[in-house]
Amino acid sequence: MTGKNIETLMALDFEASSLSAESWPIEVGISWIEGNQVQTWSSLIRPASVWERADWSKQSEAVHGISISDLETAPTVEDVAQQLMPKIEGFILVSDAPRLEHHWLSRLLSAAGWAPSAITVEDYDAVSFTHFDGLALDFLYEKLERMRVPHRAGADSARLAWGWLKALQVREQQQSG
Repeated sequence: MTGKNIETLMALDFEASSLSAESWPIEVGISWIEGNQVQTWSSLIRPASVWERADWSKQSEAVHGISISDLETAPTVEDVAQQLMPKIEGFILVSDAPRLEHHWLSRLLSAAGWAPSAITVEDYDAVSFTHFDGLALDFLYEKLERMRVPHRAGADSARLAWGWLKALQVREQQQSG
């Protein structure tokens, strides 16, 4: 069973100030399959003036390795949104933590003056099960298990896209063999 074209999917990942309800994004990463390659774009995000700096978590910093001082010269929320929005246009955004990613995407876009309400983020597992089955699906999850989670937005989104690419390759081998 296959669903829509896998090349319409884009993996989305954020790193954030913390995991609290008031957290804000500090890095965004997107990855997609183009041809037989995984393409990735990512950017650090300078905190918006409206975001509460007290929501910075040292525990989160220890996980992603991005310090608050790393963000002082990062692109502004407006610059990141202007770069991100044309890149995601026409894609279905997918994440392994859709509720959190939608929260951080909404915070980014709102702070940059964009209307985030129409953007949805789909669940990676649900989307993957719609597009793949059998051996291809097994290899998708094996690929994910074998790749470490670096806790950086670009690399984390690429990891998800690599899972899809592996499943595509297995399916093509099955169909040709």
